[in-house]
Parts: sequence; C-alpha cells; structure tokens
Amino acid sequence: MKRPILLAAATAAYMLAAWMVAPGFYDGFVPPQPYNWISPPPQAAPGNLQPRAGHLDIKVIGGVSDANSAFTDDGQVVIGFLPGAFNAAGKTTISVDITPESTFPAAGGLHFSTNVYLITADAPLVNNANLVLRYSDLVPAPSFVYRAPDANSTWTNIGAAAVSQQFTIQTTTSRLGYFAAGYPANAARASSSRASQLLPIAVAVLILGVLVAGIPLAMVRRRRAVGGEAEETEDDEDNA
Repeated sequence: MKRPILLAAATAAYMLAAWMVAPGFYDGFVPPQPYNWISPPPQAAPGNLQPRAGHLDIKVIGGVSDANSAFTDDGQVVIGFLPGAFNAAGKTTISVDITPESTFPAAGGLHFSTNVYLITADAPLVNNANLVLRYSDLVPAPSFVYRAPDANSTWTNIGAAAVSQQFTIQTTTSRLGYFAAGYPANAARASSSRASQLLPIAVAVLILGVLVAGIPLAMVRRRRAVGGEAEETEDDEDNA
C-alpha cells in the first residue's frame, strides 16, 4: 500500500477513535450543554431551565456500603463513593440526596461559578468521596471547590484536581454538606472560561493540520522516489 494512503487511513482511524472516546478529539469544538441556573446571570437568562436534583439508594452488603455514584438528573453534579465509604452499621441501604439550593451560607469574599448544592446522606461518610461539578462557559472558570458543613457554617476551600474534563472541576471530600465551585473575590479573572478553553482547540487544530499537511509531502516524496528509480533504469539501459 502506498505511503499517502497509509497516512490518510491513519488520520481517519485516529479521528474516528477520538470521536468515540470521551474526552475525545472534538471536545474543544462542541459547545457544552447549557448550564441550568437557580439564579442565572444576565447572559444566561434567556431560555434558562431550573437545575435538577438527584437521589441514590446505595446497597449495604455484608455490613459494607457498596460502590456507587449519585448524580443530579441534569448531570451537573456527580459524587462517587468507594466500597465502605459510609458507616453502614444497622442499615441495608443508604440514601443520598443532591439538591440545588437558593438559600445557603453567606458566600463572603467568594464568587461562585456554579449553583450551590446540598448533598446529604442518612449515614455518616467515613471515607473520601470524589466530587465533580459542571460549570457554564458563560462565566469565569472556578479555581476551587468550596464546602460548608451546614447552613450556619462558613465556606472552606477543599481544593481542585489539577486535571479534569472540560467545563468541570473535580475534588475529593471527607464530609457532606453544601458545595459550590468558584474563586476568591480578589482573584484576577482576566477572561471568561470560554476564552480559557481556546488552548485545547488550538492544539487539536494543530494536530489535524500536521496530519493533513503530511499527505501532500508524502506524495511528493513518493513521486521523487519513483522518478529516481526511472532515471536509474534508463541509465542502466544506456550503459548496457
């Protein structure tokens, strides 16, 4: 098989595989699903839908809570639990609820880029849970996830993973309560999160450009090689 055909086939295979795997090659090109706000910012008000809640019943097997994930019906919050995440003494199931809240502890010097969600369970959390919050591309991207244990407490920065899927922020938590993603009021926010997502798009375009540009280059090299072989054949015939 000729080299240009091989290169084209490899390009097509890569694009097909990236399309099927999440996060994929086209993540930076597809607009995110609209965020559902309790109180939408002006730019998100037209067509805004109210956020959804979520519920999960976790099985208790042999006195140990099963591994499972609770999430809101619109996918804006996901919290995952490993086996034994809860103190399951005396229980056969553990109920977990996620609700968007319009009343919550005062934000103080924080700007929230997401809704505030209250996550509760009818058993104590004894091991870390993994929490993922989705945010809108219409507001500045959050720097950290914040937690408040109850309505009368203050917010605590519980950090954020260095890498997460586009338009999401991820962390772990050892306690349940109120959660939101945001940034300190005195933090410099030079651009919106839409602008901050340009880098993966540029990288994807560059990769595609390199792959496509390689096709004519390979064709030129192939033609030169064929031409060189033809010249050598003619020289051999003349010498003969």
